[in-house]
Amino acid sequence: MTEKLHPELPLERSSPLDPPARLGELRAKEPVSRLRYPSGHDGWLVTGHEQARAVLADRRFSNRAEITHSPIRVGGQAVPPPPPAKPGMFINMDGKEHSRYRKLLTGQFTVRRMNQLIPRVEQIVADHLAQVRAQGPGVDLVEAFALPVPSMVICELLGVPYEERDQFQRNTRTGFSLDNDFDEIMAAFREIEDYVADLVRRKRDDPGDDMLSGLLDTGELTDEEVTNMGLLLLIAGHETTANMLGIGTLALLQNPDQFAALRDDPSLVDNAVEELLRYLSIIQFGPTRVALEDLELDGSPIKKGDNVTISIPAANRDPNRFPDPDRLDVRRPASGHVAFGHGVHQCLGQQLARIEMRVGYNALIREFPHLRLAVPASEVPMRKDMGIYGVYRLPVEF
Repeated sequence: MTEKLHPELPLERSSPLDPPARLGELRAKEPVSRLRYPSGHDGWLVTGHEQARAVLADRRFSNRAEITHSPIRVGGQAVPPPPPAKPGMFINMDGKEHSRYRKLLTGQFTVRRMNQLIPRVEQIVADHLAQVRAQGPGVDLVEAFALPVPSMVICELLGVPYEERDQFQRNTRTGFSLDNDFDEIMAAFREIEDYVADLVRRKRDDPGDDMLSGLLDTGELTDEEVTNMGLLLLIAGHETTANMLGIGTLALLQNPDQFAALRDDPSLVDNAVEELLRYLSIIQFGPTRVALEDLELDGSPIKKGDNVTISIPAANRDPNRFPDPDRLDVRRPASGHVAFGHGVHQCLGQQLARIEMRVGYNALIREFPHLRLAVPASEVPMRKDMGIYGVYRLPVEF
C-alpha cells in the first residue's frame, strides 16, 4: 500500500465503450488507492471487484449524504456537502431509518409483481418498435425507443401521467449534467420534487392502482416521505434503463458476432443483459461510502471519517473476477457484477430494469435482425458529460 494520492477520479475515456484506462492501471497496482477529492479531502478509491463488494456489504461504512465528499467536480467546481437527507430519501440513510423505507418499497417491487408487468412491457416495446419502423432508416433509437419505453413503464407503475413526462425528463437531464452550475442542478431537482409533491397531493385526493397510491395507502408515510421516495423512483426508473438500452444496443452493433449470437439464440438474453450491465457499467462515478470507525480494507488503514469511492466500471472489469473482462461475451456467466450495487443499498428496481432490457433487446433484434448504425461509430455522441453514461443519439438503419 502506498500513500501516493491520485489527484482526482479519472473520467477521461480513450474508447467510448470502455472505462478510463487509468482506472485499470490503478486496479492492477492497488485495488484500494489514495484519492484526493475536489473538496480537498484525502480519501480512497476502490477499483477491485472483491474490495468493492466488501465495502458495499460492510455496515461500518455509511451512505449518509451530509458526511460524503463528491469525487467529481460539477460545473468545474467542487460540490458542497448536501444537507441531511429529507424524510423518505432512503438511499442516503443508514440502519433502521433506511430499512423502514426500504421494507415498505420492497413490497411494491416483489419478483411476482414485476413478472406481472411483463405483458404490459412487451406491449409498450412492440408499440415503440412499430413507430421505429414507421419513421424509417435514420431514426434515432434513443428518442424513439430507448428513452420512451422505460419512461412509460415507470410512469404507469408510479401513476405519473405520461403526457407530463417532458418536465421531469428535461429536469433530469439538467440535474445529471457535470457541466451545469451547481445551483442550476439543484433548481432542476427542486422542480421535479415540486412536481412529484403536487402529484402526491392529487393521489391523496384521488388514489389509483399505482405505487404512489399504494405507499399512501399504507398509512405509515407522510406526503413528504412519499414525495421523496417517488422522486427517487421516477428519476432512477427511466434514466438508468434508458441509457442501458441505448448504449447496450451500440455495444451489440459494435460487436456483430455478439449481436448475431443473441439474434440466433434468444434464450441467451438473460446472460446478455447481465453481461451488458457488467461490460458497460453506466454509473460513471461512485457510490461513495464513509467509514464510521477505523478499519482495514485489503491492507489499507481506513480512518473514521474517510470517504471511500467505488468505481463500478473498474470493479466490473476486474480480471480477477471476470476473465478477459474487456471482451463482450453474451454467453459469459456474468453473475456477481456490481452494476446494481451490493449489500443493503443495492438497486431496489433491478428486477424491473432486467425485465425491460430482456424484453427490449430481444424484441429489437427480432424485429430488426439486420440493424446497423446509420452513421460511423465515431459520430455517435456519447454522454461523457453526464453522471450516467450512455449515448445522446443512436441513428440506425434496418
